[in-house]
Amino acid sequence: MTLDSIRSFCTSLPHVTEKVQWGDDLVFKVGGKMFCVAYLGVPIHISFRPSDEHRIELLEIEGVIPAPYMARAGWVSVREMNAVSAAEVKKGIRASYDYYFAKLPKRTQAALTGKAKQPKSRRRSTWFTNH
Repeated sequence: MTLDSIRSFCTSLPHVTEKVQWGDDLVFKVGGKMFCVAYLGVPIHISFRPSDEHRIELLEIEGVIPAPYMARAGWVSVREMNAVSAAEVKKGIRASYDYYFAKLPKRTQAALTGKAKQPKSRRRSTWFTNH
């Protein structure tokens, strides 16, 4: 995958923002939570948090390592982009997006999706008015 195809895929997901951070990293976030990082230097590599099962599979591929600084959180770093298929990368990025979206507070999720909770109607007790 190229940087353009990674960027295109990440920004196609709902409510995603992107920002260059730490000098030369393109960071993709949902609700302020980072879910994918693409190194802008040469050679390009990306990091994300795949599902637990997918992480085990990815780490068996030469060119995929536990992500520096983020391995404890379950992240992997694809250092050789041609070692992993585009479909596998997209699967991992999508799992990372879903994981961090689910971790957002319910209020934030509702605000992002436009499904804000309707306030509960307060039903007045008639006991006080009738007695």
